[in-house]
Amino acid sequence: MDLVIKNCRLVDKIGEYYIKVDDGKISDISKSPLSASETIDVKNNYVLPGFIDPHIHFRDPGLTQKEDFKTGSLSAANGGFTTVFDMPNTLPKTDTYDALKEKIKIAKSKSVVNFEIFAGTNDLDEMERMVELKPIAFKIFMDLESDENLENIFHDLSLLKEKTDYNGLVATHCEKKSIVENETAKLKQKDENEAIDYSYARPAVSEDESVRQAIELAGKNNLSLHVCHLSSKKSLALVKNASKKQQVSWEFTPHHLLLDNSAYNTYGTFMKTNPPLREKQDSVRISDLDETSIIGTDHAPHTLEDKQKGVWNSSPGIPNLETVVPLLLTEVNRGNIDFELIPRIFSKNAADVYGLENKGEIAVGKDADFTVIDLKREGTFNIEEFETKAEYSPFDGENYIGMPVMTIVNGKTVMNKL
Repeated sequence: MDLVIKNCRLVDKIGEYYIKVDDGKISDISKSPLSASETIDVKNNYVLPGFIDPHIHFRDPGLTQKEDFKTGSLSAANGGFTTVFDMPNTLPKTDTYDALKEKIKIAKSKSVVNFEIFAGTNDLDEMERMVELKPIAFKIFMDLESDENLENIFHDLSLLKEKTDYNGLVATHCEKKSIVENETAKLKQKDENEAIDYSYARPAVSEDESVRQAIELAGKNNLSLHVCHLSSKKSLALVKNASKKQQVSWEFTPHHLLLDNSAYNTYGTFMKTNPPLREKQDSVRISDLDETSIIGTDHAPHTLEDKQKGVWNSSPGIPNLETVVPLLLTEVNRGNIDFELIPRIFSKNAADVYGLENKGEIAVGKDADFTVIDLKREGTFNIEEFETKAEYSPFDGENYIGMPVMTIVNGKTVMNKL
């Protein structure tokens, strides 16, 4: 099957282009007309390399009342994403060969976008088996592990790198368990807790100390480190400094970039997430985005019931796949982000860090994954129109300027709002 996409604007080129696709790959890019059995006219909108979300929770298997790979991938396509990376904290956890194999099978049968799967850590023998199934990386939830356990996990991953073709990339959730436990215990002594207390129970210092530890352990064990959902300004300084000496990357979520912990006073436990929103002086911001940045949505849907069980028992997580691109395009239109950063922070940088050599740019021979952007499309977020099973969003009802209007995966259109 061949395809031509015509009247394309490309971020780094002047004028309109034709892009030809053969068998799911880009075969030609030309200012002169190209022909194929199918033609799509994108009407002078921007065509960007397909967006990659390196951090999503589709809840499949075991928690499919919250999301599954079908609804989650439809949500991704609706939000402009062509590739997603699913995290291992499902039921069962994706930390065995059998669980990883089963999740890959489920994703293949349900997903309308490309996917990669994270593996959870386990004993060395089990991780060696999992490497055969080519997980995108191993994920460590440092907030759930003691210092001694973390030493052992990072050491085992270094041995795994030596014994197998595992590339040595580890992704981390960085919050220090001992600090979180101590601060939570203090706050629970109050007569009554408010939603904002959750941000004090998991303070910025817990992230900073955990990031420092992750950098040290990754360096000592010759591993590449990717810090997930970085939210603290001090942690950002730590990873930037470390990246001058060792392989360290990081991602930002839209909620940490755009909101601070005052949002708990408006949205209550619907804003609960890990790491929590930070106090304004500690928080990363839109101005922290640069050409090295990566956006990871941490799309983490729950049922409404799960989100309304009080400060301590409500489930942490925010759905983001269908809001993040318009939110950041709105910042482009406000002059707060350079549009040329968009394909880097949503596609190229994640492809580079995770070794997806055929993705991340529009070039002959690359995968035919495209996100088409109407930079001037205006609207208002309406959660009822979203594909996710989640029925809440802190951005519901907000206006935006700029929208993904078509998502093409391997040359096949999976979302079209042109």
